[in-house]
Amino acid sequence: MKYLACFGEGSEVRWKISVLFLLWSSSSSHSEYQEKISHKVLQKIANDNIYFHMILHIATYSILKIIGRPEKKPGTPPPALAPAPPSPTPRPPSPPPAKVVATPPPSSINIPRFYFPKGLPNCAANYDEAIAKIEAAFTEFEEEKADIYELGKIAKACGCPLYWKAPMFICAGGERTGFVSVHSFIATWRKLLHSCYDDASKFIYLLAKPGCSYLEQEDFIPLLQDIVDTHPGLTFLKDAPEFHSRYITTVIQRIFYTVNRSWTGKINMTELRRSNFLQTLALLEEEDDINQITDYFSYEHFYVIYCKFWELDTDHDLFIDPKDLARYNDHASSSRIIERLFSGAVTRGNSVQREGRMSYAEFVWFLISEEDKKNPTSIEYWFRCMDMDGDGVLSMFELEFFYEEQCERMEGMGIEPLPFQDLLCQMLDLVKPECPGKITLRDLKRCRMAHIFYDTFFNLEKYLDHEQRDPFAVQKDLDSDGPEPSDWDKYAAEEYEILVAEETANEQLREG
Repeated sequence: MKYLACFGEGSEVRWKISVLFLLWSSSSSHSEYQEKISHKVLQKIANDNIYFHMILHIATYSILKIIGRPEKKPGTPPPALAPAPPSPTPRPPSPPPAKVVATPPPSSINIPRFYFPKGLPNCAANYDEAIAKIEAAFTEFEEEKADIYELGKIAKACGCPLYWKAPMFICAGGERTGFVSVHSFIATWRKLLHSCYDDASKFIYLLAKPGCSYLEQEDFIPLLQDIVDTHPGLTFLKDAPEFHSRYITTVIQRIFYTVNRSWTGKINMTELRRSNFLQTLALLEEEDDINQITDYFSYEHFYVIYCKFWELDTDHDLFIDPKDLARYNDHASSSRIIERLFSGAVTRGNSVQREGRMSYAEFVWFLISEEDKKNPTSIEYWFRCMDMDGDGVLSMFELEFFYEEQCERMEGMGIEPLPFQDLLCQMLDLVKPECPGKITLRDLKRCRMAHIFYDTFFNLEKYLDHEQRDPFAVQKDLDSDGPEPSDWDKYAAEEYEILVAEETANEQLREG
């Protein structure tokens, strides 16, 4: 009865199966294994429908074998031979086991597709109408062929921004012949329409290398060279071709600094969608003054960055060493953080670490990170530098290592430094890490005080400025809701005015 108790008020069929299984498990030929599992199996029968059907087949098959086999007791000698008895009356065959109809599994749920890496297809799109507009636009050109400048009209006919014309020109094969025919362009555009459904996927399709779904730094060169050649706000650069590559390098680094949040050196579709790059690129055809577009393309910002680098690069080979970089902002940065900058923590390749030199492209990242420590990329940049063991946590040892040099420099200036333990309490109160005693990148991004934290450990001038500033003013800056220029925009605007004033004064001296 203990076996049947597990069924409660169960099905009559289940009860019959339990009887069959008991007959099998209690037969004279049963093994210890049968005895051990009988109770567990019956419990399974009661609770598991699939297991119930399986045991039904096993039990029925076993009982039939037991019925058709004579019982044999261990140790009993075989019976003596006797005359063969008369043939017994034939017994009717045992009825076949009842056919069990397994309950079919529920039909699969039809889940509609929800992931579209190249954008959501537009079923209502009329591709033939789009192709007809392109064909009509090509009729305006001789032999229905367009060069890179004329392709601007084709870009607008395609519903794209004007400065997509260079990627379109190259993708359609115009770089080989110097022009694009209507047939080659339509073949390219038709293929694009059937595989890419949003601006990000289309832009990468046009600009990336064949077969690639991401953009690398060199992929942007044709696009930016076309902007340099044709934008009204950069016409003065036609007389200074040596600055073309410097401006293009600056813009590329600013694009990757802002857009490539994964630090891979490859911009994918997701990163491009999350950024404002395509929207900013579209603004170029509406704004003749390129300095009004402070994101990525501002010539004034380029001028500030390049002049700062030129001051440090005394031999003008477009590389600087640790001693050169230490002179930036009158030796404001500590030597220990400069060592980390040249350790490869925030640079790609081995040239910086092996040769101990920083290129102009890498200086762009340094300068923006130094002057705008509120920027998410800047927070990541300096975290990589301070996280010396690369474990994703700033330990108390690492903080003390960087603060030691700050203390030495303050003592040299006659300033009594705050003891490390007291400073540590201040920093933990400032950051409020989730895990006590361990500061993570997430903690620094969440606290909105990363700029004060970093300056405390490796920029003495800014640290002293923070110490003298009214704490209520700091809180007021954090609480402001309206859109404000970034620290980088403020710095670039101020420095540009200073540089222009210095240049004007020098010209007056030369003339006078």
